[in-house]
Amino acid sequence: MTHRVAGIALRSLESLILVVVLVGLWQWYTAAHHPLYFTPPGDIWRTIREHWLSGQPSKLRTAVEPSLRRVLLGWLIAAVVGVAVGVAIGATRWLAPYVDPLVHFLRSLPPPAILPVFLVLFGIGDRMKIIFIAFGIVWPILLNTIRGVRSVPVLQLETGRVFGVGPLRRLFQIVLPAAAPQIFAGLRIALSLALVLMVISEMVAASGGIGFEILQGQAAFDFPGMWAGIVVVGVVGLLLNGVLSLVEGRVLGWHRGARAAAQ
Repeated sequence: MTHRVAGIALRSLESLILVVVLVGLWQWYTAAHHPLYFTPPGDIWRTIREHWLSGQPSKLRTAVEPSLRRVLLGWLIAAVVGVAVGVAIGATRWLAPYVDPLVHFLRSLPPPAILPVFLVLFGIGDRMKIIFIAFGIVWPILLNTIRGVRSVPVLQLETGRVFGVGPLRRLFQIVLPAAAPQIFAGLRIALSLALVLMVISEMVAASGGIGFEILQGQAAFDFPGMWAGIVVVGVVGLLLNGVLSLVEGRVLGWHRGARAAAQ
């Protein structure tokens, strides 16, 4: 346990050093060449401090809160639908020839290209943005769940049947635990995609959110404001990924322990 904590601390320190070096190079380049579209990090931080972290109300409340709500709701809907449908498809192998072509067709549709369809069907409110995010990110969750369920060893399932374990208990005690690593891989990919689609949806017919603030900065040639919004998106993504990593570590602790013991 001590070695693991030390390893995490060392990796965090290395990442922090890399970030400091990159920011320093960015500051040096912008100070030396004064590029029009690349704002010095100092100006970006000043904009974040003055407009995002202060003011009544601050943009942290008026922009980040609605964006975070849309991302989380869309991600939760996609997680429930993706896992439920993925388990159903993965557990019934005879469905594969009929369902797989449809799944691969739908996941190949680029979400930005079909955004007008969502605007027509659901309007320009939060409902459209949440459904748009959920539709765009459900596919990695669905496909990873299908692969995870289909990779469960048949011997485990047969052993459960021999010992009289019912279908529902087999699902929660054998299938889902065995498929959990791949399900979490899909959830992690989907969370990153959710942030991208959130920004895209808020740049079209929106009146608030981080994507809207980025678009406003671009339209007004307010490059510090534009870059501040981009940095805020990155920070939100970093925090969400950190929370998901903690949850994944708690849920999959048994899996990592078993793999380490096997090695």
